[in-house]
Amino acid sequence: MTATFRAALVGISAIAAAWTLPGTLELLLVTIGGILRPRPTPAPQRILRRLLCVIPAHNEAHGIARCVESLRAAVSMREAEIVVIADNCADQTAAVARNAGARVLERRDPEQRGKGYALEFAFGRLIAEGADAFLVVDADSRVAPNFIAEMAAVLEAGAAAVQCRYLVANPGVSLRTRLMNVALLGFNVLRPRGRERWGLSAGILGNGFGLAAHTLEKMPYRATSVVEDLEYHLGLIAVGMDVRFADQTAVYGEMPAEGKGVKTQRARWEGGRLRMIGTTVPTLVRSIPRGRGRMVEPLLDLLLLPLALHVGLLALALAAPVAVLRLYGAAGLAVVGGHVAAAIAVGGGGWRDAAVLAWAPFYVLWKICMLPTILRASRKDAPWVRTERDSKKAVEV
Repeated sequence: MTATFRAALVGISAIAAAWTLPGTLELLLVTIGGILRPRPTPAPQRILRRLLCVIPAHNEAHGIARCVESLRAAVSMREAEIVVIADNCADQTAAVARNAGARVLERRDPEQRGKGYALEFAFGRLIAEGADAFLVVDADSRVAPNFIAEMAAVLEAGAAAVQCRYLVANPGVSLRTRLMNVALLGFNVLRPRGRERWGLSAGILGNGFGLAAHTLEKMPYRATSVVEDLEYHLGLIAVGMDVRFADQTAVYGEMPAEGKGVKTQRARWEGGRLRMIGTTVPTLVRSIPRGRGRMVEPLLDLLLLPLALHVGLLALALAAPVAVLRLYGAAGLAVVGGHVAAAIAVGGGGWRDAAVLAWAPFYVLWKICMLPTILRASRKDAPWVRTERDSKKAVEV
């Protein structure tokens, strides 16, 4: 190895180590918290008199009835009204939702498209009608039978906002959906569970979350980016409000198994997070010295790269010809391994979820190849693109 090559390898490995350090600390924090015994649920402090389940939907005629029907089944355990926001639809979403038993609000604004705009419209109108809390469910999802009851209980215990488990409805359709299931067991179960255990805000995951009306009055839902859930959560923390985690219930979202929908969804999610890093990290960093220590964990979370890219950079550190960098790379990979194992255990995964990890190296390579698409999706002018559904695939719950 020449001196020049060695110096270059050390430099690249050092950059990789520095880049992954915040994410490694975040994974260690939430993994330890996630495997500890959860905190007890506080006693009720209020009664929700008008609870609404809100379903934002854009051209979801194919699956909206299943979503409404699953919520109607959950209503048997706790009363709630079901409202579908048919947003800029060019199909029969509104008619299908009405036939399934939902109230439908139709919105048409071709200049302001996307879930954030639809929710802002719905919340403003429904609060004016006297609603005092909302549960948000994506149109391609189904909910657990106890969803409404468990979410309402957390809100009635005084929470400003609540998030439940968000899991994959169709993990057995392909290797990708099985790997996605493992990823969501970590991202949507272990991590919010860990934050809850440490008394931190659990986070909003975009599907299966709830907001009290007084929360929206203090912090209106004006999050309109492609990652409006992350944007709104950071806004909640900034004004001193936290999200609690409802670990005993779940929503199940159908994930694309193949084709264009896979790339579209990943690019939108991860490109949106990259954009938020650029626009939000400086503000979070500046707020910490001013007594806003509660912003440290959201900063670490935001700096945690997608796990596949995080692992790739740790592998670079492991390849360094410097002992301290190799030691850090090995420790970081051990943290990732522990995080994944804990996620499968805590999330209720099985041997199939563990076995699919054999394909993880190929998934890492696919994600690296996706980087140009993700970077394009992170641009400020990147358009919102609806994820194509695998309409002919069977849905598993």
